[in-house]
Amino acid sequence: MERTDKVTLTVDALQGLLDELRGRGFRVVGPTLRDKAIVYDDIAQLSELPRGWTDEQAGGHYRLVRREDDALFGYAVGPQSWKRFLHQPVQRLWQAVRDGEGARILPELPSNECFAFIGVRACELHAIAIQDRVLLGGRYVDPHYRARRDGAFIVALNCSAAGGICFCVSMKTGPTVEAGFDIALTEIVVDGQRRFIAEAASAPGRDVLAQLPQRPATTEEIEESRAVLARTAATMGRTMRSDDLRDLLMRNLDHPRWDDVAARCLTCGNCTMACPTCFCTSVEESSDLAGETTSHSRRWDSCFTMDFSYIHGGSVRASARSRYRQWMTHKLASWIDQFGSSGCVGCGRCVTWCPVGIDITEEVSAIRESESAKGGQHEG
Repeated sequence: MERTDKVTLTVDALQGLLDELRGRGFRVVGPTLRDKAIVYDDIAQLSELPRGWTDEQAGGHYRLVRREDDALFGYAVGPQSWKRFLHQPVQRLWQAVRDGEGARILPELPSNECFAFIGVRACELHAIAIQDRVLLGGRYVDPHYRARRDGAFIVALNCSAAGGICFCVSMKTGPTVEAGFDIALTEIVVDGQRRFIAEAASAPGRDVLAQLPQRPATTEEIEESRAVLARTAATMGRTMRSDDLRDLLMRNLDHPRWDDVAARCLTCGNCTMACPTCFCTSVEESSDLAGETTSHSRRWDSCFTMDFSYIHGGSVRASARSRYRQWMTHKLASWIDQFGSSGCVGCGRCVTWCPVGIDITEEVSAIRESESAKGGQHEG
């Protein structure tokens, strides 16, 4: 990916970026405050960004608190991911409309809406790349996802703040953005002035960046941007050794830890809904009261629900133990066999948004430590 030289933008220049993207017909989506959380929604003005706010996160805990400065992007990640725009929670696939004695089938055409995402973190870029492999990389391509994904313009953000549940360093997915973006920003402060170091990595990105007031980044500014990333990498809230996860979990499918976590798990599915890579769906039929039209829709689903693994005769995974084990071993182990990488990017959302604070890094650690305690050949 060929990148431009790094340039410096003022805070005011970011408003020019939003205006430029909207002028090109993009629906601009970025972080904003709503319902006491930082969420992704339509934005048009810098004033809509969460300036001066950060998030306090732990297992089953999320709070917004004021920062001591006026950083625009001084938070980790909120409850939503960009998945909800690319792989929508509910997608109508087709309709059947009564036509005389028969019916007409009306397929749902892919949307021609083009998104511009502002502030996409490194872990989230990796999550989008994983969904690309799942929904675009196989024999059967999802046309609705492809339409939204092909038209997306991504303004990435190098992380300046690690949350209490972040472990992207362990998963080798951050905090530095490396690929999959059009423009990348790093928020810095030099001589008391807040600035952004910007670089473009695509032809559209270079074209948009060229329209903004800028100057070449100084050596001091570049060094500060590197220092920001080093500080972020050094302040991860969690760690999880990831080089042997597949083998570790696959040889412990009957580990007693699965019973321990099942005693706490509510099987509510929050972790899968908040996860930026989970892609499971179900389909449903609905009709109007007159019986003239019926719709066939796809909806996000979760491997934690009883009905998800239902076949004639009952559910394949009837216990909380089996459902949690399915989720975690798929995410960290068998996903590698299917798609060539782990399904976890270390964002920590599954930890924060679990009502009882179940921590995937803690569960892996418990299984690993039990092997070490046995003093067997799999120690480590």
